[in-house]
Amino acid sequence: MSHRIDLRTVPYDHPDAVELNDQVQLEYQERYAGEGDATFLDPAMFAPPQGRYLLAYDATGAPVASGGWRSQDENDEGYADGDAELKRMYVVPEARGLGLARRILATLEDDARAAGRQRMVLETGDQQPEAIALYLSSGYTLSAKFGHYRHYDSSRCMTKPLQPAPAPSSPAGRSSPAAV
Repeated sequence: MSHRIDLRTVPYDHPDAVELNDQVQLEYQERYAGEGDATFLDPAMFAPPQGRYLLAYDATGAPVASGGWRSQDENDEGYADGDAELKRMYVVPEARGLGLARRILATLEDDARAAGRQRMVLETGDQQPEAIALYLSSGYTLSAKFGHYRHYDSSRCMTKPLQPAPAPSSPAGRSSPAAV
């Protein structure tokens, strides 16, 4: 597999997105004793500016990774106003280890931030140690549970603030050009 990767925004119901979603559902079934993810997802939830869905294509044009975010606001499932929920992060087995998940994650975070979302939230499970390690190493912290699986012992919820980083301050004793 060539390492040249093209990220494209696509509708959640694009045929390639459906293909990768079917693959991730099979992986969930293997990891969670026959159960896939039953979270309701409507393709309109990922339509900009309220969300975005990405696919990564390799040099041959094959879809090899996916991920998206959808807007969430305060509701009875434990979300807060301004949340962007990460969904369907997946990399096909033969493309793992190339940094695709990290690249998609960073792109989705930037997009959600630009859309005015305040916090990225995600729900994963205890049988996905690779995902948990990715999110922890990307600045996410474990949080109170939310979402469809919030009552499951195996559920792991994580959050990361999306506010822009503060501007660096001027060195001590020096005026910034704007202050002159």
